[in-house]
Amino acid sequence: MPLSIILVDDHPLFRKGLLHLLEDHPEITVSAQFANAADVREWLQQGGDADVALLDRTLGEVNGLDLVPELHQHNIKIIMLTMAEEDHEIRDAMEKGVDGYLLKSSEPDQIVRAIIAVSQGNSVFPAQILQKIARGELGPSIARRLSQRELEIVSHVARGLSNRAIGETLGLSENTVRN
Repeated sequence: MPLSIILVDDHPLFRKGLLHLLEDHPEITVSAQFANAADVREWLQQGGDADVALLDRTLGEVNGLDLVPELHQHNIKIIMLTMAEEDHEIRDAMEKGVDGYLLKSSEPDQIVRAIIAVSQGNSVFPAQILQKIARGELGPSIARRLSQRELEIVSHVARGLSNRAIGETLGLSENTVRN
């Protein structure tokens, strides 16, 4: 059964581009598209269901992060897909509990891989974000949420090691490192 995705972005052209990209992947189906938070909330109240939401940070006058708790209540995983690349914006999204964070400048195949990974329970954050966490540049609040072992893994990721190499170094399975 294909993964059910919703697109939440206030730019029609961007949504259409994402829809076109995702239509080429039989393991993914776009079940709904929304331009604003009010329509997402109405859809959720009517029993809307999806596996993953691709959510923009800015939805007109509304912050897309305001939808995160409601989407999580419906067991929908969230990938923030945005132009917002400032450290405080990334930190806010991580603190809200998004499952992934990608910039709109990401390669199309990176977006598809992120959807699949997040649907399988993994978190997806670009290497430059993980490097900032490892260096403490995203502030102490993010680092406080990670265990000592998770910080150790992040430091290895920041140095460019693969999940397999990190697992071998730390005596963990590749899946444990990825998660």
